[in-house]
Amino acid sequence: MTKYRTHTCGELNLKNNGEDVLLSGWVNKKRDHGNLLFIDLRDNYGIIQCVIDNKNNLFNKIENISLETVVQFEGKVVKREKDTINKDLNSGEIEIKITNFKILGHTKELPMPIFSDQEYSEEIRLKYRFLDLRRSKIHKNMNLRSKVISHIRKEMEGYGFLEYQTPILTSSSPEGARDFLVPSRLNPGKFYALPQAPQQFKQLIMVSGFDKYFQIAPCFRDEDARADRSPGEFYQLDIEMSFVNQEDVFDILEKLLNNVFKKFSAKKILNEKFPKISFSDSMLKYGTDKPDLRNPLEICDLTEIFKREDVKFDIFKKLVNKGSIVRAIVTKKTNNKPRSFFDNMDKWAKEEGSNGLAYFTLEKENNKIYGKGPIGKFFSTDACHEIMKISNAEIGDSIFFACDQKKEVEKLLSFARDKIAKDLDLIDDNVFAFCWIIDYPMYETDEKSGKVKFSHNPFSMPQGDINNLNLDNPLDIKAYQYDIVCNGIELSSGAIRNHIPNLMYKLFAVAGYDKKSVDEKFSGMINALSYGAPPHGGIAPGIDRIVMLLADEKNIREITMFPLNQNAQDLMMGAPSNVDENQLKELSINIIKKK
Repeated sequence: MTKYRTHTCGELNLKNNGEDVLLSGWVNKKRDHGNLLFIDLRDNYGIIQCVIDNKNNLFNKIENISLETVVQFEGKVVKREKDTINKDLNSGEIEIKITNFKILGHTKELPMPIFSDQEYSEEIRLKYRFLDLRRSKIHKNMNLRSKVISHIRKEMEGYGFLEYQTPILTSSSPEGARDFLVPSRLNPGKFYALPQAPQQFKQLIMVSGFDKYFQIAPCFRDEDARADRSPGEFYQLDIEMSFVNQEDVFDILEKLLNNVFKKFSAKKILNEKFPKISFSDSMLKYGTDKPDLRNPLEICDLTEIFKREDVKFDIFKKLVNKGSIVRAIVTKKTNNKPRSFFDNMDKWAKEEGSNGLAYFTLEKENNKIYGKGPIGKFFSTDACHEIMKISNAEIGDSIFFACDQKKEVEKLLSFARDKIAKDLDLIDDNVFAFCWIIDYPMYETDEKSGKVKFSHNPFSMPQGDINNLNLDNPLDIKAYQYDIVCNGIELSSGAIRNHIPNLMYKLFAVAGYDKKSVDEKFSGMINALSYGAPPHGGIAPGIDRIVMLLADEKNIREITMFPLNQNAQDLMMGAPSNVDENQLKELSINIIKKK
């Protein structure tokens, strides 16, 4: 009980019948029935119906109260008539008969309704975010986020982890996304960087002898907005452990995610022991390293088929001879689908910038198997048998083919796999399908320069005999690098770290860094690892993406309290903003305008 209320709007029920109460909150809705005025009062905890009749001398005053005004109602809890019970509210069996009231906070005319689920432009919603946050769905999302973070903290402490904080002002990193830079007044011409992640610091914590670290860590990246990524800042569950291999990391995170998702969602977890898929297999079967395993469709390689003499589809054969590959998706029992289904897929693929999707359906007549469709005539019976063997296709199944360079084919069929599954209603939305993607290549070739570069985290430990790595073939080296994926969304990357300085120099040299540049760019890390570093590893799942999945939201801004817009602007607070000339002088900064 406080001066403003004896109860919250969400806690009163039939047990309180007859009690005198004091409530405070926002006027959510009003319904004027002439002789009776009903007001839905809302606070953080729920909604309760309040009522006053026109015989009460307060009637007219309360009738004129605007929606979203903050009021205090004094009244008595009364039982509702049976036919007026609202089963959607915890307080639905009672109402408050108003005896007195007080306005605690007036409101201006609203730029958007609060009680409505009507969609408004992102500009309006973010400019008036404090109003947007009052809306039922997004309010629940924020409370969910808070509860999830609180639960994660308890879980991590239960696993023996301790939470430590790492610096916000640090040095710029040469890897990853663009840094947000902060000028130093005391060191003119020099800059701090906001951390993209506490990567180096959490490794230094392990070097310092702390065994199990976690942090709900703010991260800052100057990158473009996406539906599953906020520009500017986000939060991650940062984890690091000493004296572990990747299986130890997997065990902790699987236990955590199983518990969190079971507690905060009614959806089923498809496999509580998360499947492990190698990077190469994932790219082959799903065309991506972020596969949605709710989707049963898989991709197979049929390149060799187009080298056969009894396959006459010359368009593909010529491309294959020039180095292209052919991959395909089999759809089960779709021979009854209309021609438009297949043609629309081909049309869609061309709209995506590809050459389209070829297709046919496997049919059988007079004990002879053949392909029915635009390209079916180009395949012999033996070729059809071989396709069925490789792809596990059966009579009545359809096959979509794509032919291009490897990366283009992977990209197209990854999208096609998702589209076909949605069109055929193959995805169970009431399931969470987790998996590990493992065995990432240590290096890849830069498409523009043709030079070898790190494919992921440069601090990852390579697999194999570290004393006898074949550095002459760096593209064959795999790393103890792993991602965790759920329903096609990457939740996190992680790795077992390279804690051996001499090995680190060798690996950086492959990517074009000499010893001097490594020492300059990573001096703190290299120096620390030279003083007795334990084997260690970790991971950092995104808090925002976890909550997004639990709330069943497609856009990360729906579960972020005060997000930036697509242009990385805070429309509510007016950031980024111009600063005073004197401030710039103090920082030794002069702004040069683009011509």
